[in-house]
Amino acid sequence: MTANTPPSRGSERVRALRPAPSAPEPPDDIQDAYLKRAITELGELNDEISGAGAHSGGADLPVMSSGSPQADIMLLKWSAAAAERQEGVAFFGRSGTAVLKSVQRLGIDPLTLYGALCVKLDPPGFRPDWVSREIQIVMPTLIVPMGEPTLEALGTMDHPGAGPLEPRAGEVQRWTPTIDVIWVPDIDASLDAQDAKRAFWSAFRAVGEWHQAQPPF
Repeated sequence: MTANTPPSRGSERVRALRPAPSAPEPPDDIQDAYLKRAITELGELNDEISGAGAHSGGADLPVMSSGSPQADIMLLKWSAAAAERQEGVAFFGRSGTAVLKSVQRLGIDPLTLYGALCVKLDPPGFRPDWVSREIQIVMPTLIVPMGEPTLEALGTMDHPGAGPLEPRAGEVQRWTPTIDVIWVPDIDASLDAQDAKRAFWSAFRAVGEWHQAQPPF
């Protein structure tokens, strides 16, 4: 066949049937898929917690977590205060206001936070499997346990790759290969006395230092 000879219909057909190379998914589409999956899985977990509450016979409703399903920072308390139990939302009321003012002072976007409780429903009390599932769904890079019971609970959870944790306030500890931990005092016990406020703020400022040290990409 010479250079000027037109291609046969057969060769055109073969070329037409050849599949075009698939374009890679744009980063935004991938991120949206991860977000939708996180929302779905958190919804399933909340349904399970609500179902447990319906069968527990307890007077209190479950207290659900709040915040971004893909948060960089997870704030973890032991149990709910009165305002949180009344609204059924973690970090509602004075503790949430104190945390909001703290992260704003540190230059942290509140939309990058996720607030959760160890005891979401009582009974049954602390369910480590619920908290571990939350962590695996949200995939934070920093967890801030508040108070000694919360730190102890986190340290005893059977989370993949987890190491031991020490009660060293305001220090960055590596918990898993992908998650750091900064332990701080219990926020609910730090809302009134000035000494308690200063102790909380002194430890919590390490969250801002950790945040500033993270690469922006």
